[in-house]
Amino acid sequence: MATDQQTSVLNPPKGWPRIVPHLIYEDAAGAIVWLNRAFGFTERASARHSSSGGTVERAQMEVGDSLFTLGLPSIHGGSPKRGVSTMLHVYVDDVDAHYRRARAAGATIVLELADQPWGDRRYQATDLEGHQWSFAQHICDIAPDICASQPNH
Repeated sequence: MATDQQTSVLNPPKGWPRIVPHLIYEDAAGAIVWLNRAFGFTERASARHSSSGGTVERAQMEVGDSLFTLGLPSIHGGSPKRGVSTMLHVYVDDVDAHYRRARAAGATIVLELADQPWGDRRYQATDLEGHQWSFAQHICDIAPDICASQPNH
């Protein structure tokens, strides 16, 4: 992604906190309905990512001024029925430097540093106890309709 846009792009993106919890659900669509009904969380419908077959793969939920994401078991974490069920997503100011620091400190890199279709430059690591962490820098604003048509990463 073009780095000359970095000066005009907010990091984290507008409406996002620095730390974003990510919860893993085997039935993401069912979780959205249940979380709304049980806890009053609201889905950011424009941010839903679905497979070509219509399966909800990833979504964003809001409660007050807070935000979290949820998704299917994947490289981001296994089923909560089998272990890891959460991941913290943290926006940093210089993700390239952060990546080098984490690697040097012995973090296990799960996903290499790369530009993502939703406008983040991101990597994912596991800490010394096995907790999943995603670190990103928002480098490009992408329209929701264009972002939703991109493959889910």
